[in-house]
Amino acid sequence: MSVTAISRQFHLASRPGGAPALENFKLVERELDAPSEGQIIVRNLWLSVDPYMRGRMVDRSSYIPPFGIDEPMDGAAVGIVEASKDEKFAVGDTVSHFAGWRDLALIEARSATRIDSAAPPQSYLGPLGIPGLAAYAGLLSIGEPKAGETVFVSAAAGAVGAVVAQIARIKGCRVIGSTGSEDKARWLTDEAGIDAVINYRQVNDLSAALAKAAPQGVDVYFDNVGGDHLEAAINAANDFARFPLCGMIAQYNGEPSGPRNIYRAIEKRIKLQGFIVTDHLGLWSDFQRDVGQWISEGKVKWTETVVDGFENAPQAFVDLFSGKNTGKMLVRLADAEDSRA
Repeated sequence: MSVTAISRQFHLASRPGGAPALENFKLVERELDAPSEGQIIVRNLWLSVDPYMRGRMVDRSSYIPPFGIDEPMDGAAVGIVEASKDEKFAVGDTVSHFAGWRDLALIEARSATRIDSAAPPQSYLGPLGIPGLAAYAGLLSIGEPKAGETVFVSAAAGAVGAVVAQIARIKGCRVIGSTGSEDKARWLTDEAGIDAVINYRQVNDLSAALAKAAPQGVDVYFDNVGGDHLEAAINAANDFARFPLCGMIAQYNGEPSGPRNIYRAIEKRIKLQGFIVTDHLGLWSDFQRDVGQWISEGKVKWTETVVDGFENAPQAFVDLFSGKNTGKMLVRLADAEDSRA
């Protein structure tokens, strides 16, 4: 095949021992072949930056392969088809796919999904994408919230947590969220409309703060943090509470620490169930229908933290672990705005 373009892409330069740092990434250029039958070339407009990627920097077996040293990283992205050798895609189509962390990607057409919605394209990396599906599937399939129950969501201003909190509200639950800043707390109450917010950076005893916010106990805990949040939720749980375990960002960069009160999960007959979003792809059409409708009705809102410039993707990833994002962390490539003109 002939060479058609140059792709800038980030490779994993080294594996972090603790928090990720800029030196763990390396920007390289690679020649792309022209697409063969069944392939397309996509110019990326938006890149998704997600906490789970930290686990892929570790060389261990998991539900998704680790990033290889000196090999291209990947992740969710949205872009415009620039060349196509597949009849299902035309030049100019907007698509979502999984070849992020590069500005230009040669991919198999079957791995891309055309976006025809009037919603902003980057929403397919947030509330209408994998984070939204994780929220929808985890809360409804595992959490099984019932009207009048109390739902506690950690990292409630994040890409997953914000959708969880609002779906729980739609289902008639009392919703408590945790977050780490007053700006995020205001967004959760003023925009997302949840009932109570705990700023975990401003309390000395998270269990006591949760007990005060949830005097009737917690029926569902959606875990994005782990650590002291999981311990506090176990303390506050009612009998037969349900805990969808989506992520544990508190443990991604250091030594894992389990809740000291885990035995109470037996006493209270708590269901703790970890899940991976790709196990629930069968819910995709229901998720798109329901969340799309809730967004159009103004019942689900979202916010984004946008970092401009492809070369700033590693900094966006580093910032994710210091809580500098509200809502979905995104990288907007230089021509993203021009593409909408």
